[in-house]
Amino acid sequence: MASESAAPPLSVVADPTRARILQLIRESADGRALVGRLADELQLRQPTVSHHMAALYAEGIVERERDGRRVWYSIHPDQAERVDALLGESTAPVEEPDWDRILDDLAARYRGVLSWETVARCINDSRRLLEAGSTRLLASRTAAFAAARLDGLTRARAREPRQPTVLFVCVQNAGRSQLAAGILRQLAGDRVVVRTAGSAPAAEVRAAIVSALDEIGVSIGGEFPKPLTDDAVRAADVVVTMGCGDACPVYPGRRYLDWDLEDPVGKPATTVRRIRDDIDQRVRALLAELPD
Repeated sequence: MASESAAPPLSVVADPTRARILQLIRESADGRALVGRLADELQLRQPTVSHHMAALYAEGIVERERDGRRVWYSIHPDQAERVDALLGESTAPVEEPDWDRILDDLAARYRGVLSWETVARCINDSRRLLEAGSTRLLASRTAAFAAARLDGLTRARAREPRQPTVLFVCVQNAGRSQLAAGILRQLAGDRVVVRTAGSAPAAEVRAAIVSALDEIGVSIGGEFPKPLTDDAVRAADVVVTMGCGDACPVYPGRRYLDWDLEDPVGKPATTVRRIRDDIDQRVRALLAELPD
């Protein structure tokens, strides 16, 4: 497949069937599709659709994610704008998220701990920050991002002993920091609270990163790139930076580590695995130093 940083030629989309496939993927509820469903929609045989998907995948225009025996295809986030430019803006109807319900649910979750106004401010600010990068799954991601920030706020105010919190920060929050976070969650379980952020977050976690973690039995779960915020740093006991320079604010009382790691973006699978294994060793050493 073409490297993630390359700009594949979109002449491969000149075929009307491939253009229609991309339209269907783009207009699906969650931005992904199965070959079988595409074949039904297009009234084509599955081998024919698979042939077109292989061509799109080989050029890096789509990415794929295995789910047991099923393979989901989605437009590669690095190529979404170019595909939109070629196909035109999506005409699929988009339902406005139920922001009132999201606020009510989170306000109920933190009732007696945080005020309604604090929860509302956090949701609005989280939505604004995420909208700057991508609007895909905006409502659920806003809720998850806001909840993580509110958790950090409540933990910072708590006086009783608590688990240590580790924040991993890289540039796009789509590669190195996600590798480190996934491995630490797998090793530590509930012993450690693990957060990630990016100084310039990408739209999605890189498919190569998801695959590299899956190979060692680590799921990316619902993780997605998130912007770096002051409250995330304040809530952390250990802040690990990876190639993001001095973008991370410094607060007293936190331990700061800077891991000099190669950026896996656009690298072959063998290189990504080597970076993953380097991170694995560093994470294991860090975990051994954390208090119980």
